[in-house]
Formats: sequence, C-alpha cells, structure tokens
Amino acid sequence: MKTKPQPTTDNFQPATDNFQPAIDNFQVSTVMIWAIALFVTAVFLWILSDIVWHGVGQINWEFLTTTPKNAGREGGIGPILVSTLLILGVCMTVSVPIGVGTAILLAEFTDTKSIFGRLVRRSLDVLAGVPSIVFGLFGNAFFCKTLGLGFSILSGGLTLACMVLPILIRSTEEGFRAVSDDYRLSATALGLSRTTTLWNLLLPAAAPGLVVGLVLGIGRAIAETAALIFTSGYVDRMPESLLDSGRSLSIHIFDLSMNVTGGNANAYASALVLLVLLLLINGTAAWMTQYWLHRRVESVYKQSAISNQQSAF
Repeated sequence: MKTKPQPTTDNFQPATDNFQPAIDNFQVSTVMIWAIALFVTAVFLWILSDIVWHGVGQINWEFLTTTPKNAGREGGIGPILVSTLLILGVCMTVSVPIGVGTAILLAEFTDTKSIFGRLVRRSLDVLAGVPSIVFGLFGNAFFCKTLGLGFSILSGGLTLACMVLPILIRSTEEGFRAVSDDYRLSATALGLSRTTTLWNLLLPAAAPGLVVGLVLGIGRAIAETAALIFTSGYVDRMPESLLDSGRSLSIHIFDLSMNVTGGNANAYASALVLLVLLLLINGTAAWMTQYWLHRRVESVYKQSAISNQQSAF
C-alpha cells in the first residue's frame, strides 16, 4: 500500500506576506495625505496669524462705525461695512429664489438624460468657471448702462447674483437628488400633491445641500473685488439707498494695499473684519445644517414610534 507524500513546509509562504506591498502603499498614502493636510493647515494658520497680528490692534468700536478719512488711512469702515452687507443682501435676495426654483426644476421635473436638462447643466458648469472680471464687464454693460442703474449697490448685488447662481443651483440640485426615493414613494402612496411633497418633505430633507450652496455662494460674493469695481463703484460714504454707489470691504482692502501709501494698517484691520464675517456666516450655516439634520432624525424617530404604537393596537 502506497502512502501519499506529505506536504513539506520548506516552500511555505505565510498569507500575510502577499499583503505586505498593499500595506506599504496604504502607509505611504496615509503619510502623504497627512502631510498635505498639515501643509494646507499651516498655510492657513500662517495667513490668519499674519492678518491678526497686524490688524487686531486697529479694531475697536470706532473703527467699525466711523467714516474713512484721509483716503482710508484714518477713520473706520462703517459705511463700507454697511455697503458690503447691502450688496450681499441684494445678491442673496435675488439668487436664492431663482437658484432653488431652478434646482427643483432640474432635480424633480427634468430627466437627467433629456436634451434640455443636459444643456442647462452644461451651461451652469461653464458659467461657474467664468472669471469674475467677465461678470463685472457684463454687469457694467447691462445693469449699469442698459438698465440705467449706474454704479450702485443694486448693480453690484445683481452682478454677484449672476455669479453665484451656478454654484447655488448645482449644489441645491445635488441636495435634492441625494434625498431618498422613499420620501417620494411614501408621498405618492399617501396621495400628497407635488407641492406638499416639495415643501414638507423634499425641501427640508435637501436643506443641507442648500446650505452648502449658500455658504459657497456667500464666500465667493463677499470676497469679490473685480466684478464690483465695474458695478458698485469706489465711493466710501454711507449709502442712502440701493441706487447709491458703495464700496465693499474687498475693494477697500485692495485700494488701501495698492493705491494708498501708508494704508496697510487699516487694510489688515479690514481684512480681519472680512475674515471674521466669513467665519460667522460659515458657523451659522453649519449650525443650521446640524439643526435641520437633528430635526430630521427627531421626525424619523417620532414617525417610527407612532407606527410601532399603531401596529401594537
């Protein structure tokens, strides 16, 4: 009777040896990702610390409320801060309803493969990459001259609305498409109208995407310079109406840094105010997102509890 040869362990390789190259690649990728993240964080902290170091000493209540003097070397930024907020208010008032409405049209009423939908999305993607100075020239030609609005806060806000619309529409559309189809199927099963479904179910569920679009749009609008030079103007006095010319914070910083000798101190202080304003807006948007998500989770738990109680009876 022949016996089967027993396997030898001379050429045996542990299975873990085959994974060693993959582990090494993963470790290298992790190190590279951490290095890039630390580099970006270091650059941001360096810029922030430089602005804070040179600008925090100039900031007080008088600086935030008084009028610039001596070409901006002295005085404050009160009228400039008001003009900035008015321009931003006009921009958001015009862009948010149009942006949300267009996003609803593309996400809920237009097929992704339709010619109309693809044409609109491609146009929005192209507009999102157009340089801001091109929007400024368009705003100067159309709003300032053709419509007769002149160099005004209204012209600047409308021009910025045209700039942020592509970002707002695409972000909001993605927010609606990220909503589960269970919402739509449940609404159809309950016999809810399209309007009720949109306002009471889909819009609250897509709120995080809308907030992301708002943050990106506000971040681009509030720090814009080139487009506003051609539309809102340079005037640094307190505006009395939306048809008055107004200087934004970004234009004020540019003017003090490039055209005014000895204006660096107030330029740094104005830049710090702009950064704080951006952080406040982003923080508020983040809080709103968490609040809406918390409300959604609570509503799901309540609906589950009601369903369990009904099934128990």
